[in-house]
Amino acid sequence: MTSPPDRLLHHRTEGPAAAPPLLLGPSLGTSTGLWDAVAPDLSTAHRVVRWDLPGHGGSAADLIGPGATVADLAALVMELADSLSLDRFSYAGVSLGGAVGLWLAVHHPERIDRLALVCSSAHFGEPGPWQERAALVRRDGLAPVAAGAAARWFTPGFTAPELLDDLRATDPSSYAACCDALAAYDLRLRLSEIRAATLVIAGREDPATPPAHARELADAIPDATLTELAATSHLAPAENPEAVRVALRRHFGANGNGHSGMAVRREVLGDAHVDRAQAGTTGFTARFQDFITRYAWGEIWTDPTLSRRERSLITLTALVAHGHHDELAMHVRAALRNGLTPEEIGAALLQTGVYCGVPAANSAFAVARRVLEEIQETDGPDASLPN
Repeated sequence: MTSPPDRLLHHRTEGPAAAPPLLLGPSLGTSTGLWDAVAPDLSTAHRVVRWDLPGHGGSAADLIGPGATVADLAALVMELADSLSLDRFSYAGVSLGGAVGLWLAVHHPERIDRLALVCSSAHFGEPGPWQERAALVRRDGLAPVAAGAAARWFTPGFTAPELLDDLRATDPSSYAACCDALAAYDLRLRLSEIRAATLVIAGREDPATPPAHARELADAIPDATLTELAATSHLAPAENPEAVRVALRRHFGANGNGHSGMAVRREVLGDAHVDRAQAGTTGFTARFQDFITRYAWGEIWTDPTLSRRERSLITLTALVAHGHHDELAMHVRAALRNGLTPEEIGAALLQTGVYCGVPAANSAFAVARRVLEEIQETDGPDASLPN
């Protein structure tokens, strides 16, 4: 029987519903926001599900209590997967989130397709320090822990204030229970049982799970691969998202320039359009969506040889020439985002009348006028950019 929604881990789902599922687990003290710079790219080829630890982000605090174990956390993840009808899925997790993935790979190998362990370990040290931290947080709250978090999480000179805010907002009792889980956790003798294809990622400057922990994982898990990231500390997806993105895409079967491509695609076309395209993607069209994100947006539109203004002018002309009026409407809006004025768009369309023909330009002017009028009706007569 599926748990009611308020008894499930809070989660965020992105990407095509029919795409292969990929769960992303967080580190202690963080939320789904830890994956903000990586998850959108992974969602071009996967149904990405990010989840929050109990008492972190949007998850209820009373999902675990004192004496909790990593097995308890893994059971909550399994309940979440069951509620989403995910019989088999890939998994990537940071630190404690990686420990949950390891536990699942050992105890539920039939559910895990591929596994990635980011700045994680099979054993996070002796129980004493974790028990002491749990006692400290139960007594004094998270302020003492938050005071030193940046030094544990990031290399000098880097910070992510939003993640530190997440830590301060975490429920102390839940944080302490997660410390209990880390104190009791040790899977070192079970690593050879893992059969999922496994990638291990380490930050070379990580004081919480030093590279030696990653090497232990990679040496003991059959056929595991290891990637070490220079100038990177414990929260690698936040501090070095590009390297994490590339490694995960390669491991989970989606190579290319998707991250930069997705970022440019959203900047040019707008979040609303891209979200609709993502939501409408099926298993049949998922590869095409990945292709245009990587190739059109990740290679062509990111080439600095031409400015985005120039690319918009070329794109408008090409769409007029071929009569692609639906795409033309979309790229009139994009041209405004890229800095063209309505007058400049009109001048470009007038030029197409000379080289593409008057009927083509006539249809193009009708499309552009409709789009510009829609924008004015929505945003007012002085609007220059679409929503």
